[in-house]
Amino acid sequence: MRFRSTLAGIPSYVPGRPPAVRPGVESFKSSSNENPYAPLPHIVEAAERAVRTMNRYPDMAVTALHSALADRLGVAVSQVASGTGSVGLLQQFVQAMCDQGDEVIHAWRSFEAYPIVAAVNGARSVPVPLRADASHNLDAMAAAVNPRTRLVLVCQPNNPTGVAARGEELSAFLDRIPEDVLVVLDEAYVEFVTDPAVPDGLDILRTRPNVAVLRTFSKAYGLAGLRIGYAIAPDEVAAALRTCAVPFGVGTVAQAAALAALEVEDELRARVARIVEARTRVTATLRSQGWAVPDSQANFVWLALGAQSQDFAAHCEVEGLTVRPYGTDGVRVTVGDERADERFLALAAEWRSTHT
Repeated sequence: MRFRSTLAGIPSYVPGRPPAVRPGVESFKSSSNENPYAPLPHIVEAAERAVRTMNRYPDMAVTALHSALADRLGVAVSQVASGTGSVGLLQQFVQAMCDQGDEVIHAWRSFEAYPIVAAVNGARSVPVPLRADASHNLDAMAAAVNPRTRLVLVCQPNNPTGVAARGEELSAFLDRIPEDVLVVLDEAYVEFVTDPAVPDGLDILRTRPNVAVLRTFSKAYGLAGLRIGYAIAPDEVAAALRTCAVPFGVGTVAQAAALAALEVEDELRARVARIVEARTRVTATLRSQGWAVPDSQANFVWLALGAQSQDFAAHCEVEGLTVRPYGTDGVRVTVGDERADERFLALAAEWRSTHT
């Protein structure tokens, strides 16, 4: 067999690991940023009705959901595109914008799918190191733009560090990006943002012709297992995304569940508020233990453990808690499950007592 030469250099996506089963130990998975709450009955009922039609192809145009999103967000239906989660849409963005060898700029460390989707589609990933405070170095990212740049990905807030760029800084950055370069604001965690200085990507999109916004139903809406996300973009960009979509990729059950989720958004937002309260409590407790924790605007916290990252993850796993280590950079820990949070905080305190 003859495979593409680039395959050997494509990194593998590393999912959050489930906890190992240990007799007598309650285990928790805090490694994947999943919503800890079970789906609401209204969403389950809509999904169950949709299952009964699985012998039929889904609506390839995702008509009802696109219309509902357009109404809710105050945009034209022609600006909406959907895909199999935000990762599926990232693939569509690269396919739509990049020829072989074109460049995709993104922060690092950031969402680990960025270099993967670039490489899979023949583009070149250009990672720009984060600043010392775990935020995007937007000045350096703007300076990295060159004639081969087609896409700039801004993870807002950043996964895995949780830090979000504020309005003035982001505006100054966008002023430096040429109009023929598309900036994608990846807002997978936007519902968890509480800092009023962090702008809504849709407000930015309405005033800039080269900005698109990427969102998902996986996190705040709790539909991670159904794989459905959406983008809001200028008409021509959204049309290109729809052209690159896998035919019938967004299934009937996913469409029905997402539409139902929008109908009970107030209940889902109340759950998000509880997760944000957990984030505040976990962050404050960690800082009282002596940890330096960035101000997360997502549903996770970041510990910059450096070379000790893998050891800390192993320390947690022995006690039935899986967290997400990132090489020798740090560890990301999902918050929101009260019992898991308490286990994590106890393990973090134990680690500090023996490693400082």
